Amino acid sequence: MHAPDGFIDAPVSAAAGLLAAGAIAVSLRGARRELDDTSRPGAAAGAGAERTAPLAGLVAAFIFAVQMLNFPVAAGTSGHLLGGALAAILVGPYTGVLCVSVVLLMQAVLFADGGLTALGVNITTMAITTTLVAYALFRVLVKVLPRTRRSVTAASFVAALVSVPASAVVFTLLFAVGGTTDVSLGKVAGAMVGVHVLIGLGEAVITALTVGAVVAVRPDLVHGARGLRQKLKLRVDGELVDAPDTGAEPAPATARSPRKVWIAGLVTSLVLAGFVSFYASADPDGLEKVAADHGIDKQAEEHTTADSPLADYGVKDVDDARLSGGLAGVIGVGVTVVAGTGVFWAVRRRRTEEEAEATSPTGTSV
Repeated sequence: MHAPDGFIDAPVSAAAGLLAAGAIAVSLRGARRELDDTSRPGAAAGAGAERTAPLAGLVAAFIFAVQMLNFPVAAGTSGHLLGGALAAILVGPYTGVLCVSVVLLMQAVLFADGGLTALGVNITTMAITTTLVAYALFRVLVKVLPRTRRSVTAASFVAALVSVPASAVVFTLLFAVGGTTDVSLGKVAGAMVGVHVLIGLGEAVITALTVGAVVAVRPDLVHGARGLRQKLKLRVDGELVDAPDTGAEPAPATARSPRKVWIAGLVTSLVLAGFVSFYASADPDGLEKVAADHGIDKQAEEHTTADSPLADYGVKDVDDARLSGGLAGVIGVGVTVVAGTGVFWAVRRRRTEEEAEATSPTGTSV
């Protein structure tokens, strides 16, 4: 789904860049509240950055890793995770936009994946659209479904599924306004939506499995599962059953460190990017396939950093394909988790400074 330079003309690319910049600015401010861990039940004041900034950085790194795992969806076509739904549900919609944007920036600059002039287009389609559509639908579903772990997982599945064709629709609209080739928009729209519905199924499975796994062990770390109550289990005649609901709230998860979750997530990301990615499908993804079939790629331009040491997810001068791709994946995960965590530390620190100014006798409220 990464659009290269040349698919969309300069004026529309610039407009998409301005839209993306505005959305990121809004997200930076919104993420300050989402990263404020004091909003979680039982959290101590000032605990936010220690818990949420590294976790948000990990989410970005995990999305980077899973995006390397193209899966087949049709004859000669593959797909990969976009990640907007997953990020929004795990860390919140504003932080989610920033997570996917960090991934797209790392991919464009270091790996020559997605054009630099098309970065605004890619952020608009892959970060903003998927995150907002998925989270809006997710919130509606969790309000009407029973407040259980299964409901959160099911809502995650549906939200992720819908977010991918929604992204394809937005790309088609941008192409309709600023496409550089004269092709039938009806055919492009049908092909884009059709193949991305199939890709959405894969996205939905990955998102639901990931959210379900985290909710099962640490629901307090999942933004979309805040307020989810854990049923007390009792052993009756050798079997575990739910204890009767007494109406009492469970004790807050005050000082539970997310370190184990962070380590497990980082190790998983490194294994996926450094080893499993070698077995990913080599077929073109949905956008690449549609572009080739309908002539959209006639005006595609070579990436500005096509000669970079990590271009095309391989390490330059390393001849072994498995080793080259694995090293590139590990480097990508490492750079993304550091860059993402740094961004979220800075965002959270700014929030702390605003709070200090607001409560200072000589400060002013922001």
